Amino acid sequence: MNFKELQGKSEKELSGMLVEDRARLHALSMKKAVNQVKDVREIREIRQRIAQVMTKMTHLKAQT
Repeated sequence: MNFKELQGKSEKELSGMLVEDRARLHALSMKKAVNQVKDVREIREIRQRIAQVMTKMTHLKAQT
């Protein structure tokens, strides 16, 4: 997901995405610890998406 795709999302949608992504990241981290993850690049992509969502949420809070 690009940062431009986050532009139309509300703060409630963004917080829901953040919760889901953090849960997914936790699950992947646990699987990585026991060598069950085949695509470790997915961890990096989820971390980047979390950062993008948090940045967008910060922008929304600054506007109000």
